Amino acid sequence: MQYLIFVTILWAFSFSLIGEILAGQVDSYFAVLIRVALASLVFLPFTKFKGIPNKLKLKIMLIGTVQIGLMYIFLYKSFLFLSVPEVVLFTVFTPIYVTLFYDGLKGQFKALYLVSTGLAVFGAYIIRYQNINEDFITGFLMVQGASICFALGQSTYKKVMESHREIRQRDVFGYFHFGALIISAISFILFANPEKLSPSLIQWGVLFWLGVAASGLGYFLWNKGACLVDAGVLAIMNNALVPVGLLVNLIIWEKTSNYLLLFLGSAVIALSLYLHYNFMKLYNKK
Repeated sequence: MQYLIFVTILWAFSFSLIGEILAGQVDSYFAVLIRVALASLVFLPFTKFKGIPNKLKLKIMLIGTVQIGLMYIFLYKSFLFLSVPEVVLFTVFTPIYVTLFYDGLKGQFKALYLVSTGLAVFGAYIIRYQNINEDFITGFLMVQGASICFALGQSTYKKVMESHREIRQRDVFGYFHFGALIISAISFILFANPEKLSPSLIQWGVLFWLGVAASGLGYFLWNKGACLVDAGVLAIMNNALVPVGLLVNLIIWEKTSNYLLLFLGSAVIALSLYLHYNFMKLYNKK
């Protein structure tokens, strides 16, 4: 679980960096392409091209195509319609998607996990953000598209790697980024705005950080951590991004918000994690 906690803190800065520095100034398809390309370069030296089943390579590439390739496209576009706090808050449905996808892949249904996960969603909703703009519906749907891609990708990756425990994840994780790189390149060629392809020095720095740290290191540790916990904990840790991401935006960019509701919502999410551990013990006794 320490992997998930570390990446939660790492990713908390990503929302604000995208929304405050890149969105509307740097073409979103270009930003996604650069981010994924840098992450691919990070894992290229570690990738094993021999001794890995081709079927496994293809599966991991497809997972990467969905979890970060398509997800990034939806996410970056959403910042054109929503503020950073709105984007962060609208990701609260991700835990539900994670639980449903993972249990569905295993042909299982654990009702109590939905209780703890639902409580986490409620905790995130307590943290209300009042200024919903006119593009609410479009932005909301784009965030849900990103959340579905993210949830489906990590749930599928967890299920696939549980069937290949003999393979070191760092040896094959490059394929994850390679799959995302293909869809990112195609999207860039088809839809990029040529007038927004000249980032400033600061924007290049943000892209480098997002590509190497947030994507390269972050997704490897997140998916590795996902394989070490059950679906319920994974679902709840997805929602931990909400209060942490909001807190970063409030402190660094000094955005106004209701601090009392932020505290209460975070406390409810912590309670949901406590309840989940007890539910997990209950299932393990059966």
